[in-house]
Amino acid sequence: MSSESKLATAETGDDRQGVAEEALSNISLDSITEGKNERGIPATKFVDDIELFAASFNPPASPELLIGAYSDLFSKFKAYEQQLASKCATYKEKLPEIEKSIKVVRNLKEKKEAGESGVAARYNLADTIYSKAEVDCSQGIVNLWLGANVMLEYTYDEALELLTTKQGVAKKDYKEVCFCFD
Repeated sequence: MSSESKLATAETGDDRQGVAEEALSNISLDSITEGKNERGIPATKFVDDIELFAASFNPPASPELLIGAYSDLFSKFKAYEQQLASKCATYKEKLPEIEKSIKVVRNLKEKKEAGESGVAARYNLADTIYSKAEVDCSQGIVNLWLGANVMLEYTYDEALELLTTKQGVAKKDYKEVCFCFD
């Protein structure tokens, strides 16, 4: 093959690639979706006539480009699904912990109001390791672990208010995130 024919072949290939790139730039996420839901996840268009849909682009989209665009969209949907599943699992773990903390603070408050000075308690050190402790409930103060290496001291009433607020928010978020998986 002569160098001129190699050059002509290369130019033709480059021209095709340029047209394909131009067509790909015309196929945006907006052109294959119909808006977004309340979470910002795009709603996919239902395509009755694929030929008519492909011809709606300028230049008309090739099957390869449409498959590529929908494959990208599918990848985004899988990422959304994974993200929602992760959030749902986090809330399933977080809600029982908040409820357990509310019960403990209420119990300590009841013991203080009953005039008891101390309460024997077992607490969880790790998944399968528990320890005993004598908790002084006469002071009316509890320390809450807030996360990110932060623990703060609250009165029983402040702790209950904070925990019930967190519980309400977590339940609302759980319902919003996990309704997709029901």
